[in-house]
Amino acid sequence: MALAEETVDVITVRDLTYTYKGQAKPAVDGISFSVQRGEIFGLLGPSGAGKSTTQKVLTRQQRSYSGSVTILGKDLSQWGQDYFERIGVGFELPNHYLKFTARENLAFFASLYARPSRDPRDMMALVGLEDYADKKVETFSKGMRMRLNFVRAIQHDPELIFLDEPTAGLDPVNAGIVKQLIAGLARDGKTVVLTTHNMNDVDQLCDRISFMVDGRFAALDRPQALKAAHGRRMVAVTPETGPVEEFAMDGLGENARFLDMLRAGRIERIHSQEASLDKVFTDVTGHRLDQAEPEAVS
Repeated sequence: MALAEETVDVITVRDLTYTYKGQAKPAVDGISFSVQRGEIFGLLGPSGAGKSTTQKVLTRQQRSYSGSVTILGKDLSQWGQDYFERIGVGFELPNHYLKFTARENLAFFASLYARPSRDPRDMMALVGLEDYADKKVETFSKGMRMRLNFVRAIQHDPELIFLDEPTAGLDPVNAGIVKQLIAGLARDGKTVVLTTHNMNDVDQLCDRISFMVDGRFAALDRPQALKAAHGRRMVAVTPETGPVEEFAMDGLGENARFLDMLRAGRIERIHSQEASLDKVFTDVTGHRLDQAEPEAVS
């Protein structure tokens, strides 16, 4: 994960509020943030936190919001149908035409765009589906449908991509392939908004993350900064024999006992005491992410 050298805001949100009809409490309650070109921005929170509503506003599925939203240099309300040429959306639940083949699905969705799309077989080769190009999608496993769903979202080369749980249900190998592709999109200057419960994906991919609860942001920062802020400035040293010893990070290079252990060369492991993102999320929000892991499929 890497931000582009030139920092250009692709998304700028100020005091975004959205209330569903008949509801007194806003689903999204005055949030503000920006996302830069080439950035992978993570949006995390428990069910009902407002993540999906935020994405629906940004993808123009919900339009009766208050506040200011500027995307790709233009107020969101001023965009027409050309907006959808510039964005790609990968939903958590794949919605393909099951009686079509994989190639036919990609070709059909490509036909909805004025801009050219990449060759369907090339797209399927990215995620290991090239041998199934002419198979009907109804014969695909969930994991295969997820991979097809991912490449469908990016085949028209959008500048801004919204992904919802892109690795859900994938086995480790295929999840790794998808994550490498997402990181590659950012390196190429694409901007990615990632909604997920998978903290490993967040840690590996996101430049910044937001923790959302009850329609508001409880925290917004780099994953490493959040872990450091909520961890302990200590290192734990595990010797080959004997108990684990802890040392303060401040002044570590001058700690006589620590230096003696290093010189003895009988250390099995040294690791910092930073908090995990799961623990940080719980500490900051008072909630746990409802992330029951689905069965991994190919």
